[in-house]
Amino acid sequence: MDNQTLEQCKAVYLTAEDLRIAASIIYNAYHDDPFFLEVFGNQDRSMYEQKLRAAIREELSELWQQEQPLIGWFDGERLIGVACVVTQQIPIGQSRYWHWRLKMVLGTGWKSTQGLMEKETCLLTHLPSDKCGILQFIALTPNEQRKGNGSKLIQAVLSWCDEQPQLDGIGVFVNNPVHNKVLSLQGFKSIASVKIGLVEGEILFYEKCMVSDDE
Repeated sequence: MDNQTLEQCKAVYLTAEDLRIAASIIYNAYHDDPFFLEVFGNQDRSMYEQKLRAAIREELSELWQQEQPLIGWFDGERLIGVACVVTQQIPIGQSRYWHWRLKMVLGTGWKSTQGLMEKETCLLTHLPSDKCGILQFIALTPNEQRKGNGSKLIQAVLSWCDEQPQLDGIGVFVNNPVHNKVLSLQGFKSIASVKIGLVEGEILFYEKCMVSDDE
């Protein structure tokens, strides 16, 4: 993708019709993520993949219903990237709604559901205030990686964050050095080294840029 094509890409809120494609993009991006491999168990590969699909599907559905920001990165009409943010305006971590827990248990099992909540609780514990969002997912289609799309999508998320009066910033758990570097280049800073289950990683935080009333 050349610079001219990249400039034609745009960030747009996802519609209900986009969720199926978004789920597929996220699934492919997180298929081999160490955290999900541990939480869902990878001894039975087909069962692992089934649980991962169910978790992504239910989480996207929940975020959509709770009107949380689901940001799509589009090349024309084609969805090529997704970023999902969950804010503390809805219960997360150990405070998750009972209907979310039930759906997750049915799709992934109780132990896996507990693992997902533990990750969110760990993030919440280290974030500087209760007015911070969590970057739940960020993903690109494989063919659109290493073309500058990732940085542009992150910038779109951070621009959205800067415009939200109720947010102080966004945190994310990262266990991949490459992802850590990419996010750090866009303004995220490490605020804690943590271990969630058996997976070690860092919590990165983007502190919102204050926009003056004159801008």
